[in-house]
Amino acid sequence: MTAALHPAVERAGLLIELKRYDEARDVLVQRLADDPEDIRAWTRLASAHLGERPNGPKALEATERALALDPEDTGALTMHAHALRHSGRFPETEGVLREVIRLAPDHWHGYALLADWVWRLRVWASQPNGGQLEREVLLTALREADLIAQEAIRLGPEEVYAYEVARLIADMGGDTAAAARLDETILRLDPHNEIALTRHTKRQATAPGVKAAQAAALYADALATTPGSATMRQGLDHASYRLLRGIRWLALLCLALAATGIDLFPTEDEVQRELPLALGQRLWDLVPMAAIWALGALLRYRRLRAGVRVNLHSLIRRRAWPRVVLAQAAWAMLMALLITQIPWTDRAAPTALFWAGLVPTAATLWFDRRKVS
Repeated sequence: MTAALHPAVERAGLLIELKRYDEARDVLVQRLADDPEDIRAWTRLASAHLGERPNGPKALEATERALALDPEDTGALTMHAHALRHSGRFPETEGVLREVIRLAPDHWHGYALLADWVWRLRVWASQPNGGQLEREVLLTALREADLIAQEAIRLGPEEVYAYEVARLIADMGGDTAAAARLDETILRLDPHNEIALTRHTKRQATAPGVKAAQAAALYADALATTPGSATMRQGLDHASYRLLRGIRWLALLCLALAATGIDLFPTEDEVQRELPLALGQRLWDLVPMAAIWALGALLRYRRLRAGVRVNLHSLIRRRAWPRVVLAQAAWAMLMALLITQIPWTDRAAPTALFWAGLVPTAATLWFDRRKVS
């Protein structure tokens, strides 16, 4: 039976979880002054030394003190492996982790940690002086690691870390389908797992055929789960920018309709309309433009998630290119309205207006595809 933790050690563990490593070390040093044979205190002290600014030698000293008290303590051995890695003695960690597995063959964590590290150890051993890594060497190491990871999953089917290791191995081996399935499993176990959610959402949002509104909705849903994710915020910004870029196409379509309405570019067999156009005809030209904006912009905007609509407004305030896009759309629409609503007596002026509306917008349609800032 595992001995109960001393309250001071429990408090230090909470401080470590809060990343208050200095305070945790102070608590543990005081505890060890009172009882230098508290293995859990030595192990937690090593963990505190491996915090924000890892001090491998100090952590190694603490784990050695713990192992001197009980060489078969699996918790101390596991922390000892971490301390060895941060002390520049990474190759020694495999033997330590295999000892953990020998002592606790039915516990998943030792297998997961060994799977996470063993392929790196094999790669490191194959190129001690650096150089080009052979693909077959990597794949062999990954296959070995994957077998260990699958054992960790078998022993701990509800443990996220085991699946994260298996997912990394699949990704390194180029098995994107397996990596995607493992991400889904991780999210089933931990819906708030930011890394897995980021990968899963990005994969869905960037899949072929996914429209800007769908991508924006995916990123908005992910942000509701992980509001602090910078990657999801960036993805939502890009999807929102794609929505704004679509507005320019609506404006250009209206500009083309305006040119058609006044017969700026007639075909050989077509007789151009007599100018000026009647007032009724000029007003009628506004109807298809209104329909384009009502269906293509207003209706789509109203169907967007509330979070996406809010981000659209925020993006326009924060970034320059979204404002440029809106200005170009407004400029093209202004030219379309001038072409259709002024009773022109010749086509020279409306032709100039058409090109004035088309060229500034068309010039950046491809250039600014990835411009958000």
